[in-house]
Amino acid sequence: MRVFLDANVVIAVLNKEYPLFTHAARILSLSDTHEFELYTSPVCLAIAFYFASKKSGELVARQKIDLLTKNIRVSTINESITKQALSDPQAHDFEDGLQYYSAMDKSCQVIITEDLSDFYFSEIDVLRCEEFITRYF
Repeated sequence: MRVFLDANVVIAVLNKEYPLFTHAARILSLSDTHEFELYTSPVCLAIAFYFASKKSGELVARQKIDLLTKNIRVSTINESITKQALSDPQAHDFEDGLQYYSAMDKSCQVIITEDLSDFYFSEIDVLRCEEFITRYF
């Protein structure tokens, strides 16, 4: 199963933000299995880097992002995805549109986020971390 991780999930892991950290870290541990392919986008990584650097400094944030990208896949955001996000009248938030179409481009079956309302227009499942764990474990 291909799973897309939104920035808030990645941030929770990098910054050890409780109570979400427990569930988000469990989901990230799925990268060690063959059952799940975890993706995030370059935009999510940039957002996560920003928040991790505020908490831990730039050097530690870079190290955390480097380790993360060795364990999960990075989707693409290219001209086609950008145009899809811009032209979708339902995607009111451009950044959320970029995340969504980036996930779609990699054939992700679910988006994991703590902000379900960001993906109200999604045609694929959108779940919170705890809901994902309940459903797939």
